[in-house]
Amino acid sequence: MELDAEGFALATDQLAEADPRLAAVLSRWGRPGFWHRPPSFATLVLLVLEQQVSLASGKATFDRLRARAGGVVTVESTAALSLDDLRAVGCTRQKAGYLAGLAAGVLDGSVPFDAITRGPRQECRAALLALRGIGPWTADVWLLACRGFPDEWPVGDRALQVGCGDVLGTGSALVGEELVAAGQPWAPHRSTAARLVWHDYLCRRGRAETVVDGLDPVGGPDS
Repeated sequence: MELDAEGFALATDQLAEADPRLAAVLSRWGRPGFWHRPPSFATLVLLVLEQQVSLASGKATFDRLRARAGGVVTVESTAALSLDDLRAVGCTRQKAGYLAGLAAGVLDGSVPFDAITRGPRQECRAALLALRGIGPWTADVWLLACRGFPDEWPVGDRALQVGCGDVLGTGSALVGEELVAAGQPWAPHRSTAARLVWHDYLCRRGRAETVVDGLDPVGGPDS
């Protein structure tokens, strides 16, 4: 079942009741708003652009790409751009190749975009990871933010790593198996727990307004 605002509120209450550390997040900062990104081609382009950079930097590149594409980022408008066009708006050579290949693949059917946008979780994740330029961070954030699966835990996300350290009071970021283990008690509501950790991370740093954008504010590691 896709996580929606009502389900998010219910899961938030359940997590806060079960874990005083998450209850403290709500006590400090209040309940975060529920955000969602559409499972669209444009969103996938934006996620690729946000890899390894700040959210603001990725969004700025996306806005320039959108202007170059005639005001809307679609499969067709992106496919019509040359690699030089993509480089001119700020894409690295690598990301320009990823985006050109993604658009071409959706057009010719070699990219199973229906599975990515509407397929079951495992089918969706496998289809994403099979794409050049899409790694675990991009796939996991897509599943959480765009598809609304309720138990996602994007362990490659830097803000989640640092934020979990803050919430759990470890004094340092949690990575790898440490972060996996930290999230286990919050199943089957780890997508909501991740949102609460991100909320705390941003509020501690005076950047709560970026929560509405719905993604890690320091970018992801995929490349």
